[in-house]
Amino acid sequence: MAFGSFDQKNNSNHMVSEINMVPLIDVMLVLLVIFIITAPLLAHSIKIDIPQVSSTPVTEDPKSIDLAIDANGGIFWNESPIAEGDLREMFVSHGKEVPQPEIRIRADANTRYEQLARIMAMAKGSGLKKLGFITAPGSQNQADTGAPAQADPAPAPASVSGQAPAL
Repeated sequence: MAFGSFDQKNNSNHMVSEINMVPLIDVMLVLLVIFIITAPLLAHSIKIDIPQVSSTPVTEDPKSIDLAIDANGGIFWNESPIAEGDLREMFVSHGKEVPQPEIRIRADANTRYEQLARIMAMAKGSGLKKLGFITAPGSQNQADTGAPAQADPAPAPASVSGQAPAL
């Protein structure tokens, strides 16, 4: 390494063309210390007991109950007529089952909303949590055009449109 002198007698103004290795060695020593400290930590592992799960499919079919309301306000529980007063008892008895059945409501287009809301509130008050609606395809188009609904000899298959909002 070349060191400059403080001697003013020698008026040689030459440049030192050597690389200063001291900062590079300092960085290398710091990295070496870091690796020496962290290497033993990487070798140790922590044992965790993860619970094992079985991937057997559910064999139980979900039970569903069809609740139909006609234009005159008549209520049908799985295609058999039932009085609105007896409906609460049916809701309470099925609300205690595990798993709870899904109540699928199919109402006529001319059914009063008041009766539908009363039945939904009765189901919620009885502890039932799964409530869905069955709609017939094309019923929206008839309502938009104002044309009267015509009875088809073979009604279109109904589809469950989704879960009802919480009341």
